[in-house]
Amino acid sequence: MDTLINITQFLLSLSLLILLHEMGHFFPARWFKTRVEKFYLFFDFAPFHALWKKRKGETEYGIGWLPLGGYVKIAGMVDESLDTEALKQPPQPWEFRSKPAWQRLIIMIGGVTVNFLLGFLIFAGLLVFFGKAYIPNSSLQHGLAFDAVLIEQGFRQGDVLLQVGNRPLDAVDAATFIEEVVLNGAREVTVLRDGQRQTFRLPEDAAERLVKEKVAKSLLMSPRIPFYVAELAPGKPAEAAGIKPGDRIIGFNEQPTLFYDEFTPLARANKGQPARIRVLRGADTLTFALTLTPEGLIGVRPRVEGFYDIQRQPYSLAAALPEGVRMGVDFLGNQIKAFGKMFSGELSVKENLGSIISIGKMYGTSWDWERFWTLTASLSILLAFMNLLPIPALDGGYVVFLLWEVVTGRKVSDRVMEKAVTVGFFLLLGLMVYAFGLDLWRHFFQHLF
Repeated sequence: MDTLINITQFLLSLSLLILLHEMGHFFPARWFKTRVEKFYLFFDFAPFHALWKKRKGETEYGIGWLPLGGYVKIAGMVDESLDTEALKQPPQPWEFRSKPAWQRLIIMIGGVTVNFLLGFLIFAGLLVFFGKAYIPNSSLQHGLAFDAVLIEQGFRQGDVLLQVGNRPLDAVDAATFIEEVVLNGAREVTVLRDGQRQTFRLPEDAAERLVKEKVAKSLLMSPRIPFYVAELAPGKPAEAAGIKPGDRIIGFNEQPTLFYDEFTPLARANKGQPARIRVLRGADTLTFALTLTPEGLIGVRPRVEGFYDIQRQPYSLAAALPEGVRMGVDFLGNQIKAFGKMFSGELSVKENLGSIISIGKMYGTSWDWERFWTLTASLSILLAFMNLLPIPALDGGYVVFLLWEVVTGRKVSDRVMEKAVTVGFFLLLGLMVYAFGLDLWRHFFQHLF
């Protein structure tokens, strides 16, 4: 039943995003009197073809068997179906290739436009219905854990940030801290340290260092927590060594690590190296030998529940709309940074790239509507960005060709488009197969070896 709930949530979210994305192409095509031959949720590639289909007017509507996307087949357009027979005939008035470049451009960007707007609106809706979660300073049992960039500027682990410049803070708020330091030039901060208020001055280059390091807001400062194991990653070092959920990790080699923020820098400094992990299990202290991953991980998720309170700030619709856009832009910015780190080699592609299996598992095995809509909004924005990549067979590839035509006045030939789309299609197919293979190994086979 848990697996069924997980799959149902994922398919529901994915179906919604695909249908609305394809509508973003379908309706502009119809407005410009362009014939749409097919509208499909999921792909209907051979050998199984469509699970269901029905023709209405000039369009065949259907549901395919492969849940990796969907498509609208527009007459006179070179697409991922690689069906080019019709292109050998003279152009017809209802075909895509006969329309002005600006109309074709609107048709092509319609899908990603819908996905961006949908993501922003869902984030705004979440704020209206659930409010914005925040952590009051008064609920922090062990203060805050700070990233190294703030430790270097005078913060200490366990401090509680009370004021930055002239702006008091009564909740954990990395965004406001960055705004005051980077945009408003604040340099004095007040913290609660060992039960006493203390004020100190940040270095003059604090803003420059914050911008340069580009630390995610969620990592810049977060509640300090003891390191209890909540969940083990399958096939990772902690599971193989015998560490169990509920254990409290209290030591790394010979050094005590009573808090999660004490453990992580030691682990990162010993990437791929053998280590002895000391844990507290009930009244017993146990030591486990393991070898860290190349990223400096042992494969556990720390428990965060019970060490601080999460409260909700209500939002009106007028306030939620711009905040929803900001949330979407922040999410996309973080994803782009992650892709950049994978491209540069700072993050392992093998460990971080995932397919629909990894995405699907994020939805969980119980119905949580806030999580469902948060993931749906995030996935909508991510799909919009991925579709805008300038790769032939994606919307972004067509947009590049159309912009070339608008700027130069010269249309890219159907022959060139056909070859480019073919190369792009097989490039994307190879990437999808690679990501799917990584997930199969990670989730189903790695623990067998």
